[in-house]
Amino acid sequence: MRKSSIKSPKQDISEDIVNWVVKGMQEKKAQEIMVLDLRGVQNAFTDFFVICSGTSDTQIDAIADSVDKEIWEAGKLHAHSIEGKANREWILMDYYDVIVHVFLKEKRSFFKLEELWGDAKFTIVPEL
Repeated sequence: MRKSSIKSPKQDISEDIVNWVVKGMQEKKAQEIMVLDLRGVQNAFTDFFVICSGTSDTQIDAIADSVDKEIWEAGKLHAHSIEGKANREWILMDYYDVIVHVFLKEKRSFFKLEELWGDAKFTIVPEL
């Protein structure tokens, strides 16, 4: 008997959210967009991280707003939590199974978040 390749609804929605996040980031010219698939990582607390960089505090704020708008328009979902909007250096958006990180370029280089999750499957999104 063959194993079914049908995805669970949870996987479908988390993958949809990732696509909406990437679209929202691309609309505001986010740089170095990277998707980390954490579903195969032991003790991971979410399915995906989506990380990008911006060149100014104004741009990262606009990227975060664009992501939130895209997810609302496409899936009628609100973020569980949004942190960092006040200082606009690292904005974290929690959509439960998808965590979005919008960094100022310098802060991303400093924190090196991707290196902390080296067991994840990495997908680099080409710039438009």
